[in-house]
Amino acid sequence: MIRGIRPLLRGSTYTGVLYAWCGALASIALLPFVALPALAWRSAPYGVQVVLDLLAWAALIGAVGLARTTRRGLIVSARRLLRVPLPDPLTGRRPAGSPGTGRAPTAPASAAGRWRTPVWLLLHVALGWTGALVSGVLMIAGLVLPGNWLGAEGELSLLGRSVRLEGGWGSWAAALGCVLLAAAVCAVVTGTLRWLAPRLLGPSSAERLALAAERELLMAERNRLAHELHDSIGHTLTAATIQAAVAGEVLSADPVAARAALRSIEESTRAALEDLDYVLGVLREEESGTAPTRTLADLPELLDRLRHAGAVVEPELTGGLAQVQGTLSRAAYRILQEGLTNALRHGAGGPIEVRVAAAPDGLELGVVNRTGPRTSTSTGGGPGAFPTSGHGLPGLAERVRLLHGEIEAGPDGPQHWRLAVRLPARLRA
Repeated sequence: MIRGIRPLLRGSTYTGVLYAWCGALASIALLPFVALPALAWRSAPYGVQVVLDLLAWAALIGAVGLARTTRRGLIVSARRLLRVPLPDPLTGRRPAGSPGTGRAPTAPASAAGRWRTPVWLLLHVALGWTGALVSGVLMIAGLVLPGNWLGAEGELSLLGRSVRLEGGWGSWAAALGCVLLAAAVCAVVTGTLRWLAPRLLGPSSAERLALAAERELLMAERNRLAHELHDSIGHTLTAATIQAAVAGEVLSADPVAARAALRSIEESTRAALEDLDYVLGVLREEESGTAPTRTLADLPELLDRLRHAGAVVEPELTGGLAQVQGTLSRAAYRILQEGLTNALRHGAGGPIEVRVAAAPDGLELGVVNRTGPRTSTSTGGGPGAFPTSGHGLPGLAERVRLLHGEIEAGPDGPQHWRLAVRLPARLRA
């Protein structure tokens, strides 16, 4: 009994009825156009004219429902007044900052999908008018009937039927019943609209698939940005820390070397700031410009920054590196950058071997560094000087997997660590 009364006491029941009434009132604006079929066929019987008017009214309401802005407005108002969780319609745009100019996949426009909004609008208007008329009549009866309690007589007439009420307390009971019935009608109208809203205003099966694809694109883009940020900022901070330590040690004895280290810090941090500005612009969904590109052509600059940090780098570059372009070249640069960062952070000093070999069928990358206790504090301090997040190697493995490559990382003998990556590629002539 109490559970049946609860919907009558909720404010959301009456905001839902307000939503239904708003649809009914909005349909009044179409009435001037409804009479056109009846005016064109004046000789038709009255009943036929009424049917024509109703059909024209329904057709106009359905035509309004075909507009995309109508669906968007209905969804927003249903969320606020019906308290139904409905997602926004698909925008059909790719997440900001993602490569390419194509759009995210959108749901195919099926006939059933196109007509869901007009059907909802017709039901919305029909329920609005039904609820308004029935609850209005009941509320008026509930207000009028108590006037008969002094012994007067009243008569209610509706649709050709009349009920005579004599004065007394029976009129008060009938008035209370009318008020409760009006509240029940409001609850039924709101409950019906809430049940219909997810089915007609919510996403269809095709739209759900498109929403899932859009979310997948967004997550893939954010994962890519996380990798870029980890590789770029992580390497810059590692190199800058080491370069600052080198500059501090040689500031008095070799000012020229100290100035060179400081210049290298400035250059590397400026490049990292470009990457950071781009990533933050994408995350804020702003126009962040063209993504900064680092390719194998920038590898000599990267190696120079390592040398300014006091590291000994022994590169072995073979093949036509200039012919490696596009995604493969950018990915190769980031892989080498992460490998060299790990060598600076966790290596024991000594030479760092860097190998890049380009062949017609693939690209081979390698970084080898010494392990064990550090032999020099000028290359980063003692053991544990750099905390590790544990994301470096898993991120490398994921990047290589997406390029259908192979990766090996682990000890290479008792005193060395080796990173080896092979990426399949087509080299452009």
